[in-house]
Parts: sequence; structure tokens; C-alpha cells
Amino acid sequence: MAAVAQCVRGALRPRYPLLSFALRTSPRLLCAATQQKNTGQNLEEDQSQSQNEHKVEPSSAEKMLTEEKAKLEEQLKEVTDKYKRALADAENIRQRSQKLVEEAKLYGIQSFCKDLLEVADILEKATESVPKEEIKDENPHLKSLYEGLVMTEVQIQKVFKKHGLLRLNPVGAKFDPYEHEALFHAPMEGKEPGTIALVSKIGYKLHGRTLRPALVGVVKDA
Repeated sequence: MAAVAQCVRGALRPRYPLLSFALRTSPRLLCAATQQKNTGQNLEEDQSQSQNEHKVEPSSAEKMLTEEKAKLEEQLKEVTDKYKRALADAENIRQRSQKLVEEAKLYGIQSFCKDLLEVADILEKATESVPKEEIKDENPHLKSLYEGLVMTEVQIQKVFKKHGLLRLNPVGAKFDPYEHEALFHAPMEGKEPGTIALVSKIGYKLHGRTLRPALVGVVKDA
């Protein structure tokens, strides 16, 4: 201790003569000052360590807030997914409903058209049954009747076409089971197998959909 005091007095003598004198006269004062300094440093270190511990270890309130935040984020994600699915389902329903409405507009007259097809068939048979050699000026009544039937048939076909109803008269075409109904199969010379050689009854399509298949005879291999 005496050596420490002597070193301190030697260092402080040029700048602080009074303090050097005091230390020379009272070595205990130097020891007390040194202890107080060490104590202050220890206190500062303890406080710094305590603060670091508080920073490293979050409080229970912070843990609860963090857990609550994670739960809310998960719930938000689930709700967002459900909302997107609901939007997609609503859009699909809207598109299907729109398609049904459009089809109802196009094909709502389907039953009515089927009934009118019978009238068109009768008109066609009536005009075909009139002998062509009898249609002359010497027989004006028959000629006028025939011309009236033909005009009626032409007009009804115009009305059908206006509403998307078209005739199917597939003579010479390839057999299509979606548009034709085969009544018989028979070999025929000069005809390609699988083609239609005879149309027994005219078919019709409504806006591209087969309303009534054509009744046909199909060529087969000999």
C-alpha cells in the first residue's frame, strides 16, 4: 500500500501539489478513494449487465403480443383464402348462369320448332305429290294451289332460317351419327362405303345443335 501511495504522489506532484500533499499526509484517504472508484465501476457493470439481460429476455407481455400477432396473421390468411375461393365460386356461378340464360334464349323455342317441323314435312309431301305434268294453264285451280303450297313452303323455310333452324339434306355426305339416323345399310355401285345414298326424311339443326336427325340409307361394302 505504501508503494502504491508513493507512486500516486509522484504522478500527482507536478500538476496537483495540494492533492499530493493530502495523499502524503493521509494514505487512508487514497485507499478510500480507490475503493469508491472500484465500487462505482462494479455498480455500473452490474447495471449494464442487468439492462442487457432485460434486452435479451423479452417480457411475458411481449411474448403474449407476439403470439397474438401470429394468431391474427394466421386468421387473416385463412379469411383471405376463403374470400378468394368465394369470389371464384361466385364468378363460376355467374358464368354458368349467363350461359344458361344464353342457351335459354337460343333453344327456348326448341319444342315449338319441333312442332312446326311436322307442318313443314306435310307441306313438302303435298308439293311432291302433285304431278308435274298436271301443272299447266289448262288446269288453273291445281296450278294455283300448287304455287300457293310452294310459296308457303319457301316462306316457312325463311322463318326457320331467321331463327337459326336449318335443313339437313345430306345426300352424298359422310354418315355422322350426331346428325343422321341410319334406317338401312346397302351396297351400291359407284358409291363410296360410309356415305349417304338416300334421305328418307329431312333433318334439322337449331343453332348448330341437332334438333331432328335426318333419316338416311347408308352405303356399305359389297
